[in-house]
Amino acid sequence: MPPFLRPPGVLSEKDFKSRCISCGQCAQVCNYACIELTPDHFFFGGETPKVFQRKSPCFLCMRCSEICPTDALRDVPMERSGMGVAWLDTQKCVDYQEQSAVMCWTCYERCPMKGTAIVLDNGYIPLVTDKCVGCGVCEYVCPITVITVTPTRLLPRAGRRKNGEGGETP
Repeated sequence: MPPFLRPPGVLSEKDFKSRCISCGQCAQVCNYACIELTPDHFFFGGETPKVFQRKSPCFLCMRCSEICPTDALRDVPMERSGMGVAWLDTQKCVDYQEQSAVMCWTCYERCPMKGTAIVLDNGYIPLVTDKCVGCGVCEYVCPITVITVTPTRLLPRAGRRKNGEGGETP
């Protein structure tokens, strides 16, 4: 199973862990039940919210960040939720294969930020843009599993986008 995501609006991992009180309100208000409270090996004193995108991705309802009492999850617009970055393997995606008779577009069609985070290059080839916030929907719906989301906390600092987490917002 790929590494889990943190809910939208998350602070840097260090700041998140210092503020999260494991109250569970984020999981209770999630419209899609994608947030799970699970033990965290390095977090003593409770369970922390996680999104396992291959099991149930985040659809960016943003209710979790609105309710967080400690601002471990910042109340930000979905465009700045900063959960991760999606990577599309163009060597395996059917839309990139010249001989393919299949046109998929599932990732594009199901993306909560359709036309922004994933666009159709030349009108038919899905392309993940720098507007992707890493919610995991594309990874979840991809029928051949050629998209993976890397959580922002696991990206090298240089790989984090300005709309990502860690106080790097403009």
